[in-house]
Amino acid sequence: MSQRGATSEPTTDRPRVAVVTGGSRGIGRATVGRLAADGYAVVVGYAGNREQAEAAVAEAVAAGGRAVAVRADVADERQVADLFDAAESEFGGVDVVVHAAGRMTLSTIAEVDLTELDALHRVNIRGTFVVAQQAARRVRSGGAIVTFSTSQVGLAFPTYGAYIASKAAVEGMTMVLARELRGRDVNVNTVAPGPTATDMFLEGKDQETVDRLAAMAPLERLGTPADIAAAVAFLASPAGHWVNGQVVRANGGVI
Repeated sequence: MSQRGATSEPTTDRPRVAVVTGGSRGIGRATVGRLAADGYAVVVGYAGNREQAEAAVAEAVAAGGRAVAVRADVADERQVADLFDAAESEFGGVDVVVHAAGRMTLSTIAEVDLTELDALHRVNIRGTFVVAQQAARRVRSGGAIVTFSTSQVGLAFPTYGAYIASKAAVEGMTMVLARELRGRDVNVNTVAPGPTATDMFLEGKDQETVDRLAAMAPLERLGTPADIAAAVAFLASPAGHWVNGQVVRANGGVI
């Protein structure tokens, strides 16, 4: 596995380069499109659906950016190293890492399937560590790392125990990483969406449940992937660089 440092200074004559895991659908895909529209070259990391990943690449190109799709299991350190290698070989380096890949299972703690718990934690905890490890080694000066948590860490709804446990781990690890990168000029933050209209969120919910969750926010609607992508784009941009070591609860005011 590569252990190269990331010390080169950004220049004004090249685009910033972003690696986005989970970039083929949902919030990750919206983030790919937003960063491409902002002028980034984007590596779209995906787990298995190449057709969706290539569609995300096409959208990024249509938005005015450059993009490639690279398959990688985020919990596999060799595949993730290859993902970052692709960013360096295709576009010359890495400035921004957005780790949007994730898994969710809902069950009471008393009834949770421990096999599913292990799978959940492999993606959400180990996967975040593996991606963060490569990001810490490779992101260039002036860059940004964004991980994903959930506003459920504070809301603590029943049946979300396994998911919350995994995302609380992400929050803690991300805050430590922000401090470990002292002197590198890289900001590190977590975005914690509230109820957001993605396939993963909507799966298994009836309309009454969706309407009830939408009404929780003072803004009285579900978030959209574009809402969350906008928050990510700010944190990744020079304008958001002073925000560091924070959990940004992008949830329309749900508390």
